[in-house]
Amino acid sequence: MSYISETLSTVLAVDPDADVLDYQDTWYSWAQLAGSIAAISGLLDELGLGRDSRIGIMVRNRPDAAAAILAAAARDCCIVTINPMMPKEKLNPDLERLEVPVVIGEPDDFDRDGVLDVLKKAGSAIIETEPFLQGAHFRDGFDTITGESIRTTEPGTIIEMLTSGTTGTPKRIPIKRDSFVSAITGALAYEKGRSADDKPRLRSGTELLSNPLAHIGGMYFILTGILSGRKLCIQDRFTVEGWHHAIVRHRPKIAGAVPAALRMILEADIPKEDLESLVALRSGTAPLDPEIVDEFLRRYDLPVMGTYGATEFAGAVSMWRLREFRELWDSKRGSVGTLTPGVEGRVVDPESGAELPAGDEGVLELKAGQIGDGKSWVRTTDRAILDEDGYLFIKGRADNAIIRGGFKVHPDDVVEILHKHPAVREAVVVGIPDKRLGSVPVAVLMLKDGADEPEIDELKTFVKERALPYQVPVQFKFADDVPRTPSLKPALPLVREMFLDEAA
Repeated sequence: MSYISETLSTVLAVDPDADVLDYQDTWYSWAQLAGSIAAISGLLDELGLGRDSRIGIMVRNRPDAAAAILAAAARDCCIVTINPMMPKEKLNPDLERLEVPVVIGEPDDFDRDGVLDVLKKAGSAIIETEPFLQGAHFRDGFDTITGESIRTTEPGTIIEMLTSGTTGTPKRIPIKRDSFVSAITGALAYEKGRSADDKPRLRSGTELLSNPLAHIGGMYFILTGILSGRKLCIQDRFTVEGWHHAIVRHRPKIAGAVPAALRMILEADIPKEDLESLVALRSGTAPLDPEIVDEFLRRYDLPVMGTYGATEFAGAVSMWRLREFRELWDSKRGSVGTLTPGVEGRVVDPESGAELPAGDEGVLELKAGQIGDGKSWVRTTDRAILDEDGYLFIKGRADNAIIRGGFKVHPDDVVEILHKHPAVREAVVVGIPDKRLGSVPVAVLMLKDGADEPEIDELKTFVKERALPYQVPVQFKFADDVPRTPSLKPALPLVREMFLDEAA
């Protein structure tokens, strides 16, 4: 048996009657979860789909999707993530391209306009989950695999993960099974009282999942949480009210939220006593403004520990330990901690590739068992600093630079400046085409509750006093929010369209 299948079968049998998943304030037991996993696995048996088989899953933050993920992972299958929240203009072409032998989802997912037609043409089977971990069944007329061009297997791959499409068109990235297991076991060293060779057991406390399962962080969370015997509270999506309710209901010690969500939590001004169970928050998926961390410390004495990772890395590769954060945040302000065990990093000159001294900014390269071939340095798209103590500072993306008349503008540098404005809750900066200069920066601003819109000239002066002239955005827009990916990161192509449509 593989690590995942053996660990899962053991932990499911520890105490079947105990609670494991809380969804919409209703608890579901390990026995219910095991029964749904077994039902899905039995149907996959009928289809003859075992190790390395490609299993399409309509991924929602619900117990039934979690059961489907666990069933596929335990069989050492390849999970092909499908985002059912996409509009039909994107979902149907995506399904048509996948050519998977089977798709698992809720009945409503398949009742959407055109979905059944696409899957019938592809020749895919359909497994429908029954709500609230009641089992699963074949969709009428879709109990066999009939497609001639079906791509049945993807050897050695555990997930074909659909990226969020933050900077461009979403694409699938294959994550190797060995790499993912390495990422899981490597991260165990960062949790107090737990190590990779622990015998599976049920653990006290409940962890909160509000990040999307369609994102690598959510997928990683559900697998590590269940395999380590954790109780999990699953939320359909992040809302401040839902997050606040879950914290009060479950009193967790650690919870997570992406930077955009952290800003919303601060703005909601949640009473300090409601968060008193927490000893720390974790945050990832996007750059974390140190001002957010400082404000949580001032208001709640609550550390916010940034992490760094990517889909290609099978999860986080750098993070803080709580004790180190408490001791070193003032001197390492803005860091995402140190690299996890087994991960090596270096910073290089983007042009020559030469390694730079500690403390110099360049492009980050990584080497680890779960990255690439596990032996070679892999260049990321992130600007970074590694200091002399091994603490990593992410300065922004290197691949979304705006070239304005020959000068390079990094949007994250401008965002950092705009976040210092007293009226600004969140800023997004993108580049748009310009006939004379090639490309110019523009900004969308979301204001704090009750703040008046600043004058445009005042905003330009504010940036100019803290940056170089070519970094100043040529246009500013105010909005309640911007288009976002499932992980709440700004969807930059759609933000760019806010300006291009007006120009057209």
